[in-house]
Amino acid sequence: MNLGLKIGTILNSKYMTNNDCFRAGRKISPKGIMIHSTATPGVKAAAWFNLWNKSYQAGETNRQVCVHAFVDDQEIWQYLPWDHRGWHAGGEANNSHIGIEICEPGGFRYADASGSTMVDYDVAKQEAYFRKAWQNAVDLTAWLCRKYGLSEEDVIGHVEGFKSGIASNHADPLHWFAQHKESMDSYRAAVKKALDEEQAERPLGITVGTVVAIKPGTRHYYPGGPAIPDWVIQGSYHKVTQILSRGKPVVRGGKECVLLGKKINKKTEAESAGIMTWIDKGALIIIVPTAKEIEEREPPATKAAPEGNKYYRVQVGAFTKRENAEALLKQLEAAGFAGYIRS
Repeated sequence: MNLGLKIGTILNSKYMTNNDCFRAGRKISPKGIMIHSTATPGVKAAAWFNLWNKSYQAGETNRQVCVHAFVDDQEIWQYLPWDHRGWHAGGEANNSHIGIEICEPGGFRYADASGSTMVDYDVAKQEAYFRKAWQNAVDLTAWLCRKYGLSEEDVIGHVEGFKSGIASNHADPLHWFAQHKESMDSYRAAVKKALDEEQAERPLGITVGTVVAIKPGTRHYYPGGPAIPDWVIQGSYHKVTQILSRGKPVVRGGKECVLLGKKINKKTEAESAGIMTWIDKGALIIIVPTAKEIEEREPPATKAAPEGNKYYRVQVGAFTKRENAEALLKQLEAAGFAGYIRS
């Protein structure tokens, strides 16, 4: 299970532990996402591990660079923890932005080392590759936006970072996007659409069993309450174990709160003992909803019941993608409920 990861391609993780950037161990609270393209024709996402998992200080490479993730038309590879300070922007954006590199297809070359003028690039031939890589990048960006409480407005291209003075002088990814009549504005629009679709499939509210993350920048469990230790925020999701006390909502510091229970490791998804602390609902991001949270929409057609019997059916979700419906159905069946999918 990829917790909350609404993408059609598996997210693979393998950290570049030999890279000096990883070894520096600096952390950030992500405030945005920067989109790059590699300007290296034909090198796919998985290949970058061996290319960049090297130390400049040890003389293994002549570059000091590391990015959070690479995507191509088939795969997504995460090479740095999302809250790790990357070396991808060449400016202040390293302190605030997650970097995503979109891998370019082969079959063409660049006019010079600047990586801005594509030569012999066949748009029609590369359209299928571009669309798949674009969608993988959009889906990953949308997932990261939800994970860190960001919106499409917090997404920029490297060239936009340069123009705003927080990144080095690069043309990516617009020089490639333009070949396919796309722009950073249309990329942000695609991210917004993905976020809107996900929101339509998500439940309203939080209930017992919901898996949540604590929003970046949250320092206290509730106004005037205890400070949240770093170990509670870093590397973990949490299950909500209680939403009422004696049948009534719990209000602390003027905010309605829920009780956090078991802790879930973000990487392994293993559960461990929880913190059992009340926290402001507004400080939480829903990662995985429970079936009970899914808002009832149009009921399915009811089959005729045998004479003398009366049946009741409950719809637990409405989805734009079949794979999401199938995933929920498996959860229901594992819990002992019979179900079916109706389009």
